[in-house]
Amino acid sequence: MTSKALTVPAVALGTWAWGDSGEAGDGYFGSQLTASGLREVVEKAQSTGFTLWDTAVVYGMGHSETVLAQALKGYARSEYQLSTKFTPQIAADGDDPVADMLEQSLDRMGTDYVDLYWIHNPADVARWTPLLIPLLQSGRIRHVGVSNHNMNQIALADQILGEAGFRVEAVQNHYSLLYRSSERAGILEHCREHDVRFFSYMVLEQGALTGRYSPAHPLPEGSSRAAVYNGILPRLQALTDKMGAIGEDRGASAADVAAAWAIAKGTTPIIGVTKADYIDGLVRAHGIELADEEIAELEALADAADVDTRGSWEHDM
Repeated sequence: MTSKALTVPAVALGTWAWGDSGEAGDGYFGSQLTASGLREVVEKAQSTGFTLWDTAVVYGMGHSETVLAQALKGYARSEYQLSTKFTPQIAADGDDPVADMLEQSLDRMGTDYVDLYWIHNPADVARWTPLLIPLLQSGRIRHVGVSNHNMNQIALADQILGEAGFRVEAVQNHYSLLYRSSERAGILEHCREHDVRFFSYMVLEQGALTGRYSPAHPLPEGSSRAAVYNGILPRLQALTDKMGAIGEDRGASAADVAAAWAIAKGTTPIIGVTKADYIDGLVRAHGIELADEEIAELEALADAADVDTRGSWEHDM
């Protein structure tokens, strides 16, 4: 078994946008990022106890991992945790594509182990999961998670790992006020009952639930997220207005309330951080206690918006 149980902060830090090159039209987010700006993000996050960094090979095809390693330079490896992913859909040929992709990630991030390694998308659970076992045994990866997997796929991966004395310790799925398929499929309940950490990504729906965007102030034109969300912003107005009002009473923003909701639901939100002041919001979110009535009202408004934000890479849960 792994030597220690998986222990993580209340919020994980997402670096999907760090894979953008900064060139217009290149990348999902249309982000304009600088090395100095990301270093400020790291310094503020590390100083406030948010020390789990989530990345993946496919975030800029290695660019996010490389940029993250540069931003973390000077910190002892024991001061932060790294979470990255094996994506079957881009696996190369060879005797052990999982080990090969991991080695490339380790090289880009300048480390000899990953704290949390994920099978990113389900493809052939029985094929890929056994290849994680030697990596766990060698200590190259410390803990295993599965991302975008449904209940049957989670159970199969857990069974395969269990035969070698390991287990699935984490699940990472799209989960937000607008997209609660993992809850409806019983995955959140399964995680609670089996001491599996559920990581919720796209909690802010690529910025659409931050309160910063509206029909009058849409998401950046030319970005992939603008194509997905700008057309539905009018239907989200009542929800984001309510989130803003709840936040205002607590000196917080709508984005802080979205993250606080995810924490209240028993999940560990992965929040994308591209600016240092976003860390202040995570501190506020961690301190917010939402009443049951507030949670119910937010979920009712989200249901009333009647939007489908499932990603093109996602399957039914």
